Amino acid sequence: MKPVQSTLKKWLKTNKNFQEHYSKLKQDVLNDSNIETFLMNHPELTSSDIERNLMKLYEYRSQCRNCQNCHSLHSCRNMIKGYSPVLEVVDRDIHLSYKKCQYLIEYEREREKTKLIQSLYMPKDILEASIEDIDNDSERGQAVLELHRFIRQVKDGIPEKGIYFHGPFGVGKTYFLGALANTLKNFNISSTLIYMPELVREMRASLKDDSVNKKIDIFKKADVLMLDDIGAELQSAWFRDEILGSILQFRMMEKRPVFFTSNYSLDQLETMLATTRSGVETVKAGRIIERIKQVSREVPVYGKNRRE
Repeated sequence: MKPVQSTLKKWLKTNKNFQEHYSKLKQDVLNDSNIETFLMNHPELTSSDIERNLMKLYEYRSQCRNCQNCHSLHSCRNMIKGYSPVLEVVDRDIHLSYKKCQYLIEYEREREKTKLIQSLYMPKDILEASIEDIDNDSERGQAVLELHRFIRQVKDGIPEKGIYFHGPFGVGKTYFLGALANTLKNFNISSTLIYMPELVREMRASLKDDSVNKKIDIFKKADVLMLDDIGAELQSAWFRDEILGSILQFRMMEKRPVFFTSNYSLDQLETMLATTRSGVETVKAGRIIERIKQVSREVPVYGKNRRE
């Protein structure tokens, strides 16, 4: 204890203006407009009460000033990032607490919205796509019109049918899906984007740990399901009937929309789905196409190759 007392005495000797600085600090704090308003609203506080809680008032003032000069969560300088100070009185004792500021609330809201988008092997640029960045050129006019029509209908509830976008490489079909997913999250609507060739591999791998049904349930129950590049996957009767057929059957019965992209029209896709290692299975392929028609509308997408 003696070394502490000795150090304190030395500090006081070398800081003769301590009391003067303290008085100035106190005056600055009490002259702060926010604190003046707070004290006016609590006339029950005595000078002794205020003196006892002066450091809380000082902290409140400094943190409030940081908030006044803050323009984003990233630039927050407060002790607790994203939190603003709040004063209250309990039994003549001033309590200082912190609440989330508007920037933290907005940040958390955006994070929650981001969670509404689940993806399986989708490129980052697609997940960041924006509906505002889609060029409404004449060649893609019908596709863009249908996309916006779906978004308008969402305001009154999720439509029963999505869109089957088909066309050549690079015309922006996959970008449409990402842009739509990012728009839907603003309506608190979840979407699941799946790259079909990888889905086939994922399902086959899931046979080893018996997690196929669990994963299928996720695809079945998403508010909006998006299957990218259907027809590019290696065909098998098992995947067509047990996986794709099961998902589409559920969504058809529950009237939940599905969006597709493909390089093939539905007629062309039917031919591909019919051809498996087991031979040509026209009836089973036709059953899948019929389900696709029940959960989506076929819309061609034309235009220049935007990847070149």
